[in-house]
Amino acid sequence: MEFLVPISICAILPISIVLVVFLASMYSEKKRAQVLIKAIEANNSIDADKLADALRKPKKTALEILNRRLLWGCIFSLIGIALLVLGFINKTEEAMEFFSFGGLSLALGASFLIVYFATRKQVTDQKED
Repeated sequence: MEFLVPISICAILPISIVLVVFLASMYSEKKRAQVLIKAIEANNSIDADKLADALRKPKKTALEILNRRLLWGCIFSLIGIALLVLGFINKTEEAMEFFSFGGLSLALGASFLIVYFATRKQVTDQKED
């Protein structure tokens, strides 16, 4: 009976999350296709190509992606710093956990910030063109 909880957390939960995300994506694509089919069937002088473009998922611009990287970099870095400070303050057995998660979070934040600063120049060059 004790082995059911780890199995459900490690196996069943990730599979069910992937299934839900996949089914939601499929459902939205199906709805888009149905709207396009209805518009073509109605034939009310609607340009099907423009309608298909309007129903596509909106793509993020390079500047939006760059700002998202900066945001996540700051969030993870600050969480990592906070956990490391808590690890230094906390002198119990849990301090090692704070150091582990703090270091991991700080590394993630630093990687987002590195990518942000590395690609920032490219985005500003594209914006000027």
